[in-house]
Amino acid sequence: MQKSIFVNLPVGNVAAASAFYKALGFDRNAGFSNDRASAMVWSDTISVMLLDHDFYASFTDKRIIDPKTESGVLLCLSFDSREAVDQIHQRAIAAGGTETRARQQQGPMYGGAFEDPDGHVWETVFLDMTAMKGSGGDA
Repeated sequence: MQKSIFVNLPVGNVAAASAFYKALGFDRNAGFSNDRASAMVWSDTISVMLLDHDFYASFTDKRIIDPKTESGVLLCLSFDSREAVDQIHQRAIAAGGTETRARQQQGPMYGGAFEDPDGHVWETVFLDMTAMKGSGGDA
């Protein structure tokens, strides 16, 4: 079996959250989805599991934080180009997300951050490997 990562996020409305992630380019895996959970696939090895609060709570004894007011995790997606970073930010905003950090160039890295309607923060990054090699950095 291939190693994979499943990011489990508590959401207020599974259908609305699924629509947001679908707008970003995630695909819904119906085989692992129902009215309480939605498996949204980013790649062959990365999926985001959107779980209603009651279902999420069944996996932990800890209090579920409100990601709109508290930070529990920063998630990051990498892209192959600046344009791809710009596109996902545009799609996130159009689908009801909020840009939390403007996109900017920092050396060979370009990126920013947005949050989904539930408040989960997603950072975005494009790492220009040609600039890394040209600057003497390890690539």
